[in-house]
Amino acid sequence: MIDHIVLVKFAETTTVEQLEEVTKRFKALEKHLDGVIDIQAGINFSEKNQGYQVVLTTRFENKAALDAYGPHPEHQAVAAFIREVGRLDSIVIDIEI
Repeated sequence: MIDHIVLVKFAETTTVEQLEEVTKRFKALEKHLDGVIDIQAGINFSEKNQGYQVVLTTRFENKAALDAYGPHPEHQAVAAFIREVGRLDSIVIDIEI
């Protein structure tokens, strides 16, 4: 299995409602993707967040499913929305478990 973890930092102008919409759209990806075991998303409330407000995690059956995820049109639509609402930076972590 593969865990794909993304931390996203947004502009100061990004609203809480927009952050909530990001998590909603990300969670909805599960029904469109093959090889996904689980998707989680939420707003980071830690005081040690270093400015990263949203955490997105996806568990895939294997690396092939992760490789298919990136270019998938539904994922690309969510990524475009994330950029649209003020994405400044992101950190991506992929681990095999």
